[in-house]
Amino acid sequence: MAEREIQALLVTHSPDVRWLCGFTGSNAALAVTVKQAALFTDGRYTTQAREETRGARVTIAKKSALRECCALLGELAKKAWFDPQHTTVADLGLMRSGVNAKKSRGFFVALREPLVSVLRMVKDESELALMEKAAKLGCELFETMLPRMESGLTETGFAAELEFEARRRGAEGMSFETIIASGARSALPHGRATMAKLPRKGFVTLDFGVILKGYCSDMTRTVHLGRASREEHAAYDAVLEAQEAAVAAVKPGARCGDVDDAARSVLKKAGLGKYFTHSTGHGVGLEIHEQPRVAAAQGTPLETGMTITIEPGVYLPGKFGIRIEDMVAVTKKGNRILTPVSKSWIEL
Repeated sequence: MAEREIQALLVTHSPDVRWLCGFTGSNAALAVTVKQAALFTDGRYTTQAREETRGARVTIAKKSALRECCALLGELAKKAWFDPQHTTVADLGLMRSGVNAKKSRGFFVALREPLVSVLRMVKDESELALMEKAAKLGCELFETMLPRMESGLTETGFAAELEFEARRRGAEGMSFETIIASGARSALPHGRATMAKLPRKGFVTLDFGVILKGYCSDMTRTVHLGRASREEHAAYDAVLEAQEAAVAAVKPGARCGDVDDAARSVLKKAGLGKYFTHSTGHGVGLEIHEQPRVAAAQGTPLETGMTITIEPGVYLPGKFGIRIEDMVAVTKKGNRILTPVSKSWIEL
């Protein structure tokens, strides 16, 4: 804040609040100045806030936590900065209502660049340990569920079994809505599970993650039911080669765009470049999608402690799709895959 000449900061995005002071409730506004930090929440979290919060004074708001937080900022500072990516027009109106009418119009200043989310990109050892446990659980789930996969099961039924198993093994929840996309539906990059039945012959894409102590995991594996065609084998080999090339490119100082290019160039060479329709990856942490973005022309350099996904894929409409995804932590010497379960061809 001092480097960017920010006198006071209002934080309302729940993952940012949690990262800064530990509070996990759904309603929170955190005021940060040079001299103090104050957390405002409502009566539902009276006990929880005082048990979880570190480094900030806790106040239980009588009406609006956001409004009362802004009233305090109005007393402590001449201006306060906020993250416009996580502030609605309605929120801004409520924020201004908490400040003296004479200075409310110019009091709140939108950050030009995010502050807290950028700090969250680099994970410390305790964060990495939690993410590794979450990733390990994801790998165990894949190995447990694989023998249960057979044609005729519905995508939603298989997803429900996987999610039940995750809960049974201690997951707080799923990182996102589980993706089970089979047959021609595997060509949908975000083909969430439906009542469609797993085919006798065809690909099945499994993309899922779990949450442990707030931190997310994310992995994708694509398997084949029945005997595959030469085209399907060749496409899978190309995606695997692209995925491994991108993983190999992950190291401190490498730019996100270069990692993306490592995957994309392999698929272009295989004649499949036009079927790779999304970015190569993204950061993971308290949120399933965080900075940095691993995509074309992204200049952000990787740093030790960043944890990203590497997930190239190809999607041939009406035919099939393939995606392979690992979570990868950037280390001092290169990288470490947090989801080391096999990526070899699996034909059931």
